[in-house]
Amino acid sequence: MTDLPESWAWAPLSAITTDCEQQEPDHGSVFTYIDIGSINRSTKQITSPQSLLGENAPSRARKVVRAGDTLVSMTRPNLNAVALVPEALDGQIASTGFDVLRPCAVSPRWISYLVQTQAFVDAMSGLVQGALYPAVRSKDIRNYLVPIAPANEQDRIVDKLDAMFVRVNTCRDHLDRIPAILKKFRQMVLEAATEGGLTATWRRNRDQPWRKVCLEQVASDFSYGSSAKSAKTGRVPVLRMGNIQNGQIDWEDLVYTSNESEIAKYALTRGDVLFNRTNSPELVGKTAVYKGEREAIHAGYLIRVRCLPSLLPDYLNYCLGSPQGRAYCWRVKSDGVNQSNINAKKLAAFEFRLPPIDEQQEIVRRVESLFDLADRIEARHATARKQVNGLTPALLAKAFRGELVPQAPTDEPANVLLARIAADQAEAKAKPHTRKTSGRKPTRKSKEKSTVTKSRQDEDVKGKSYLADQLRLLGGNAHAEALFKAADLPVADFYKQLAWEVSQGLVLDGKTQLELPDAAR
Repeated sequence: MTDLPESWAWAPLSAITTDCEQQEPDHGSVFTYIDIGSINRSTKQITSPQSLLGENAPSRARKVVRAGDTLVSMTRPNLNAVALVPEALDGQIASTGFDVLRPCAVSPRWISYLVQTQAFVDAMSGLVQGALYPAVRSKDIRNYLVPIAPANEQDRIVDKLDAMFVRVNTCRDHLDRIPAILKKFRQMVLEAATEGGLTATWRRNRDQPWRKVCLEQVASDFSYGSSAKSAKTGRVPVLRMGNIQNGQIDWEDLVYTSNESEIAKYALTRGDVLFNRTNSPELVGKTAVYKGEREAIHAGYLIRVRCLPSLLPDYLNYCLGSPQGRAYCWRVKSDGVNQSNINAKKLAAFEFRLPPIDEQQEIVRRVESLFDLADRIEARHATARKQVNGLTPALLAKAFRGELVPQAPTDEPANVLLARIAADQAEAKAKPHTRKTSGRKPTRKSKEKSTVTKSRQDEDVKGKSYLADQLRLLGGNAHAEALFKAADLPVADFYKQLAWEVSQGLVLDGKTQLELPDAAR
């Protein structure tokens, strides 16, 4: 465990939380059901709860939640599915797949942020049990030791986190728009390139008109690839539809062949344009140019196109990837079950505008320059996105080390808060439950166990080292709960006296227990 500020303390989650009640939904009513799928993992909010009839309630719908409860998923791989229950969902029902942490005299947001820390998620991941239903136990969650700040500092910290995460999320939202902007930019570049706008200025004073052609007029060898089975290892890579990405060949996730007849028949030549003839409706017709990076052949779902001297392969790649080319593919594709197909005949019939070869070269140069700019922006975006994603765990870690806001010496120490919570919990457990009986009187507790005999107004208590004397009898140090029992004071008197003796230096707050000054030394 890391060192904490002097006024903080470590405690298990069980010390600052209690359990929720459980009940089955009324069969005749409609209720809101919160399951793991209801949680937005990014925003840590309940965004999509279900409205169900009680008679249709799943068997796991049993935990009644209250505003301020924190839901923590106990199943893998959903341990990061946590959320704070808002007022609007007070009294609704959550799945037993959650541990419901109900706060006791601590900030609900403090608990909610605690279970979002990477340290908590990592610790729970290491405690997952079960093969069929891998999950962490509620007992493990409640036993997890967490840092506790003084109550006032908790409020300052969570207020600061709230404000900072608004800014982080705004930044993330802005960054999330960039991929779509870059995609649109690339499409606009291709549209301008293949319709003449990109080189309009360059073309001035040149009497070189564009002509409309069918692909079969300026290309040859519309051949399908190999249908033989490939292997994970071999002599030559076999390029498949998954190796065509964003108009380029992706040399990751390769399969291979060592069949010499297949290699001779389907060998690719520098400048070959590969056309994906079978894929989903959105992806069918994607293309890339083979640049001769390494020896390779193509698989059966690809068509190899070889350009004649009047057509540059890169220009054809841009034409097929342009809005006009994508629209043509969408128009001529044949749709099957989850798959679409464009055969070689339809590909050969593709019509497009063809500029002279020198203008094609200028178009390719300009497109490459603009795409290179887009690639650099994309790389910077990826770096920025990674940095922003790292802000949340970094801020949470800083907050729970006590480094996000300054400590205030006038704040009540966390140990005093924890002792008060423990005493309240003990007092609640000690209260007899009222229940109807068949004429029998409830058993009366013995007077010495049910009656407090001391008061802070007693001469040996108020203004005296009463609790320090009790600590001496307990050996010089003790947990707050033990000291409370030994003191025999009402709860309110105990904490007033403890706060006074701590302020006078008669009792020291040792973070995990209360100590005498000499015991601390």
